[in-house]
Amino acid sequence: MAVLDVGCFSARLLAVDPGGSLLEPVVSHKTRLRLDRSLDASGRLRGDGVDAIVSAVRVAGEIARRHGVEDLFCLATSSIRDARNADEVIARVESDTGQNLRFLSGADEARLSYRAARAWFGAGVGPLSVLDIGGGTLELAAGHGMHADFARSLPLGARETTRAWRLDVERPPEHTIAALRNHAIEEIREALGEDEERLREFGIVGCSKMLRQLAVLAGRRRKGALRTRELHLDDVRQVIPRLAALPPSRRAELPGISRPRARQSLAGAVVAEALLTVFGGPAVICPWSTTHGLLLSLMETPDELWERPGMRASAA
Repeated sequence: MAVLDVGCFSARLLAVDPGGSLLEPVVSHKTRLRLDRSLDASGRLRGDGVDAIVSAVRVAGEIARRHGVEDLFCLATSSIRDARNADEVIARVESDTGQNLRFLSGADEARLSYRAARAWFGAGVGPLSVLDIGGGTLELAAGHGMHADFARSLPLGARETTRAWRLDVERPPEHTIAALRNHAIEEIREALGEDEERLREFGIVGCSKMLRQLAVLAGRRRKGALRTRELHLDDVRQVIPRLAALPPSRRAELPGISRPRARQSLAGAVVAEALLTVFGGPAVICPWSTTHGLLLSLMETPDELWERPGMRASAA
């Protein structure tokens, strides 16, 4: 089983033997991408970005074939799914590589992140709410068992909010940061609706690189057998001024903040603050996310996902 997850900053190939474990992948390979630099003002991916996607998919396909992988599931996340020329990108990738880029809805991606978190922590941890701050969208999912019974996707990704709220300037105004915080809280509460009070009683898991990097910056480790990190509401409130005080070009100097995500780290932190305000926090950081959830789903019910057409899917 193999999945290629084509996102904004990388195309990640992960493969496991049937009946094997995600803890011991047969193949793990990553190609760096910077699709955020290839989106024009109209929301189209320019030629350099499309070329980079084609190259990454071609390389992943060659590596997969060398390891005996016959079927490669290529998932394109919101950077491609929401581009105005997404259909053209799909056609070009298929023409040049023979691979079919597939889209899942934002709600389906939320369910996959939940599936990954549940597999990582196990059924014994009780009901979970899973938070995933991506580039274009924010995914929320929750449930008691192995599969989520609540899933939502909101246009509150770190890249999208950075662009929409113009937070990539040298010194973002405090009133803009406060306005984004209030807007995010309202959007999240509206999405949760009557489930908000119920979900505040669930354990909280963060399944994205953005939340992981903020947790590293905050420097808080979780006690117990699993050596992982936690992100508390007070932590985020302390790191937001640190991020805002630096121009985007210097935020990667801070611990945990990678250079590709430095520009959108402030917006990601503000959305994280809104999340932990609504859900109550803290969030335990999970190293698995959508890619791992997709692999698990393919191992369990492959026909359901393989039969989905590779076309634009609306976020639920």
